[in-house]
Amino acid sequence: MRLRWVLIAVLFGGAPLSVRAQQPPAKPAVVLPEADKIILLIRAALLTLNDAVQTGNFTVLRDKASPSFQAANTAARLGMIFQNLVRQRVDLSAVSIIAPQLTEKPIIDANGRLRLKGYFPGTPVRIDFDLLFESIAGHWLLFGVSVSPTASGAAGAPAAAPTNKGTSAKNPAPKPKAGAKKK
Repeated sequence: MRLRWVLIAVLFGGAPLSVRAQQPPAKPAVVLPEADKIILLIRAALLTLNDAVQTGNFTVLRDKASPSFQAANTAARLGMIFQNLVRQRVDLSAVSIIAPQLTEKPIIDANGRLRLKGYFPGTPVRIDFDLLFESIAGHWLLFGVSVSPTASGAAGAPAAAPTNKGTSAKNPAPKPKAGAKKK
């Protein structure tokens, strides 16, 4: 959109006054975070989910997520979505010391959301994840999360398709009715 300048001559000393037509503020460009920041985002999201799974309290997970995620999910709803992880007593704390393996290149989608997909290797179980983040005021906040404990295969094997034991919560777009889904 081109800026239009309107020049108005004012008789105050004969100097023209320059006035810019009103334009909506430009949206800041969403930029792919650096590798270290990507690892921090993955770990922070999964450790927050782990705290929720271990305590049964999903309030902090909800409160640390994007406003869209918060609007679509109550803490009670998240507890129901992730009940399989709670019931299986899944412990995600190993993500704090194990390096995540990305199975897809980090991308910013058409909606400006960051998608991170991969797994944390482990024996006998590895943790597959698919995370979406939304940039809010320059900060990446959780928009969607899918986690699936999967029996680990051979070392270096590509990520397996998520099993039906995995669970996810996200705020799908562009549907007007946001919600969470279960895999």
